[in-house]
Amino acid sequence: METHWIAVDWGTTNLRAYAMSSEHQVLSDAQSHDGAGKLSPDEFEDALLKLIDDWLVPDRITSVLVCGMAGAKQGWAEAPYLQTPCLPSSSDGLKAVETKDSRLKVSNLPGVCQQSPADVMRGEETQLAGLIADTGAKFNTVCLPGTHSKWVQLQDNQIHRFNTYMTGETFELLSQQSILRHELTSEGWNQSAFLEAVEESLKNPQQLLSDCFRIRAQGLLGKPDSASARARLSGLLIGAELAGAKSYWNNQNTALIGDDRLVTLYAEALTHIGGNSEIFSAQDMTLQGLIQVYKNLFNQ
Repeated sequence: METHWIAVDWGTTNLRAYAMSSEHQVLSDAQSHDGAGKLSPDEFEDALLKLIDDWLVPDRITSVLVCGMAGAKQGWAEAPYLQTPCLPSSSDGLKAVETKDSRLKVSNLPGVCQQSPADVMRGEETQLAGLIADTGAKFNTVCLPGTHSKWVQLQDNQIHRFNTYMTGETFELLSQQSILRHELTSEGWNQSAFLEAVEESLKNPQQLLSDCFRIRAQGLLGKPDSASARARLSGLLIGAELAGAKSYWNNQNTALIGDDRLVTLYAEALTHIGGNSEIFSAQDMTLQGLIQVYKNLFNQ
């Protein structure tokens, strides 16, 4: 079957593309490590063609719909942010990208911004569009855990407000570049230590910095336990995030979209503190979101 259009998810570290049929079924997919963070603007087209050249038909233009960091200011071609409140599946704000290859018609999707308090997202809005396409108006609260976790409130299938938490990046910095790296020397895990730390940090988020140092002190004064130290640091940070985002998840069923291991941790944390959640694949929601935007673009 001939490729009708191409869906692309261009992250900071990875690139994934899908050859789509006229019925929006995946005919083939490919991925590489040519993330947007590694490329200059003039390198994007060649990186894309490495993946999709075999899907293109000579003397025919193929539409390519791209979400993620290719539309960032430092990406291929900037697609300016849409402002909240807005539909995550809107085709408004698409940025047409000039290409050397005449077989390509590339459009970058815009991200979403919030003026007060200032916040931005790029890529997550496509996952939200996929969630709405998959579940309708079932969820008012969505959490997208990651390097920069997003908590989003939906109203009438629009992005109404959102907050970003640097939880993942903070864990990476503390575990690899701070004094705590001496305690986190293995990839082991202690689930009890994780849940205990979540509960402690939720109750007293103002003690976060002090509680983090105690991980080092416990290692110096007692028997070092890297598995417990790693789990405790994660629990303290996620607990502090949950304290800050309580207005989102309290008395709500939260949709969790992201990496399997990470969303499972958030689901376990929420269950432990009395919250409710359901898990969705980030890859699946991204593809569903791209399909929905394409349908809206061509009134399908």
